[in-house]
Amino acid sequence: MGTPKPRILPWLVSLLDRGQLEGVAWVNESRTRFRIPWKHGLRQDAQQQDFSIFQAWAEASGAYTPGKDRPDLTTWKRNFRSALNRKEGVVRLVDDRSKDPHDPHKIYEFVTPAGGGNFSQPNTLPDTGGGGSTFDTQEDILELLDSMVLAPLTDGKPPSLDVTPEPHSQLLLSPDLDNSTPCPNLPLPENPLKQLLVPDEQWEFEVTAFYRGRQVFQQTILCPGGLRLVGSEAADRMFPGQSITLPDPGMSLTDRGVMGYVRHVLSRLGGGLALWRVGQRLWAQRLGQCHTYWAMGEELLPNSGHGPAGEVPKDKEGGVFDLGPFVADLITFIEGGGHSPRYTLWFCIGERWPQDQPWTKRLVMVKVVPTCLRALLDMARSGGASSLENTVDLHISNSQPLSLTPDQYKACLQDLVEDMDFQVFGDA
Repeated sequence: MGTPKPRILPWLVSLLDRGQLEGVAWVNESRTRFRIPWKHGLRQDAQQQDFSIFQAWAEASGAYTPGKDRPDLTTWKRNFRSALNRKEGVVRLVDDRSKDPHDPHKIYEFVTPAGGGNFSQPNTLPDTGGGGSTFDTQEDILELLDSMVLAPLTDGKPPSLDVTPEPHSQLLLSPDLDNSTPCPNLPLPENPLKQLLVPDEQWEFEVTAFYRGRQVFQQTILCPGGLRLVGSEAADRMFPGQSITLPDPGMSLTDRGVMGYVRHVLSRLGGGLALWRVGQRLWAQRLGQCHTYWAMGEELLPNSGHGPAGEVPKDKEGGVFDLGPFVADLITFIEGGGHSPRYTLWFCIGERWPQDQPWTKRLVMVKVVPTCLRALLDMARSGGASSLENTVDLHISNSQPLSLTPDQYKACLQDLVEDMDFQVFGDA
């Protein structure tokens, strides 16, 4: 028989008392608060030892055996965080300093029954760290209190955590212990937003074209290999991506002079303006002779007052969007800080960007909206989709309408950011 899997709270207390991992330590004399290093993989100074506690829990829980299993930093960190999140009412996050440029870490706090924690409901979510056992919050609390009382400090003094034995009997006699209904705000076993990271999954784009400020075209389309904006059906089809033909201006404009200029711009598109996704980024490249400038803007207005973000290159791909900063800014927005993140791409084709000028004077402007990003922001603006009332279709390939509570939604976004961080860290 294998070694029984330890429970995370007694294991963590023992680890904190030993002080063997750098940065993993108690932060107060009463040993109720502790710190965990929490460095993101996007940092240039990130090293594998910065994630030692996540690896230690993976080994202790049996999810990882050195020399046998492949290291998986993403899963280690997610499982550790999820294991702590499942101990709601026993341990809580009190200070998130993971973005500190010099010492990224998080401060957690043990909440004792005497402090008013609600421990009546057991946690029945499966253990994603491997083992598949049912978590019983009551048993965790008792083992945690026992370990705090019995575990000696390095200087030989007894621990000074202020706990009393009375809550033990209250917990044992709680009439709600047989209630196995999961709390709606507990973390989900799998992150339903993870599809956004899968390179092979297609994104859906809403493409809208304007000639001299007048909307002349709009189409929503799934593009597995990306899209190409072309000026005619005869455009070179040898290029990758699904071609989207911009309409002839004679169908919507009456000014013959403007018609001629627009037709000239469309004729210079050649192979088209290509836009495609690789991993968490969107890339653009012009395949014809028509210069194109781009910027992130609002859905109803380009970023006209501040100039373009850049010119779409001809001989190489150029990055125009990164999902990582978008999701990070979305979390900040949910927490009440900053503005809502932008996700709408605007392209000015054939002319310089309309800086300090009305964008409606430009001959050809094209707006591209990844619909899944619009849905993510809509969920944030509404405070998250209620699991009982609302659903939001993320428009991901083969996806189903998704219902999340606000807490679940935020946790999924945080998990998404850390997965992206590790993807970059793992490729470094």
